[in-house]
Amino acid sequence: MTNQVTVYSTNTCPYCTMLKNYLDQNGVAYTEVNVQEDQAAANRLVQTTGQMGVPQANINGEWVLGFDPQRVQSLLKQ
Repeated sequence: MTNQVTVYSTNTCPYCTMLKNYLDQNGVAYTEVNVQEDQAAANRLVQTTGQMGVPQANINGEWVLGFDPQRVQSLLKQ
């Protein structure tokens, strides 16, 4: 099964790096959106989730705020 994973991050966020490393180590493909460099994406993210913090991940249609490996793993299709 294919997972649809999008990670919203910034250049300076250590938790963003932790989340991306976790996904990489577990062989999970993802699309990264850098909201520090893409203001339109940042605005869409806030409108969609009501949250300004990063990382945020959309995993198979569900949102995860912050670095939460247990929640991430629970949303991934095996």
